[in-house]
Amino acid sequence: MSNRRTFFYYVIPSVLSFALSGIYAIVDGFFVGNSIGDAGLSAINIAYPITAVLVATGTGIGMGGAVKYSILNAGGHEERARDYAAEAIWMMLLFSVLLTGSFYVLSERLLSALGAYGELLVLGKEYTTVIILGTVLQVFGTGMVPFMRNYGGAMWAMIAMMCGFATNVILDYILVWVLNRGMTGAALATVNERQTEHPALH
Repeated sequence: MSNRRTFFYYVIPSVLSFALSGIYAIVDGFFVGNSIGDAGLSAINIAYPITAVLVATGTGIGMGGAVKYSILNAGGHEERARDYAAEAIWMMLLFSVLLTGSFYVLSERLLSALGAYGELLVLGKEYTTVIILGTVLQVFGTGMVPFMRNYGGAMWAMIAMMCGFATNVILDYILVWVLNRGMTGAALATVNERQTEHPALH
């Protein structure tokens, strides 16, 4: 395989994966906005930085670990490479526990600092409580994708992200519109979508 072909084989699926991961909140906002109204949409937008921190944590740890794994593996240090992969997984677990505990305790203060009050604070708390309790799925769901790519599964990583996006849309439709679960339904759809992205979490 030529260098150019190898480059695009990895880059195009990665770009599409990141493009999809950036619009999950838009999907939640669409269904909630049409179900609850402007207050629900505003609450999701205000709460988005909390979700973004969870996703960024998983992505950062996963990318760092996957890059180091690939460098060591390519240099013939397979055992050290496996150690880095294991350490990255333990780091994801550790940060999942720390973020779940701290964000759960501080969620109301964080939402207030982000500008939520009154009805927005109530709706935002309802949404973020589920998101925070599903932190481990969000961290691992995004953190394992770089490992999938670096194990030679760039296309599979993209397919996993696409399946996660489709799952999010379907679950938002069922939980928010059909079952009328509102903010809780939207958050459950997002958390379960992260689980779909990485089959090892099932």
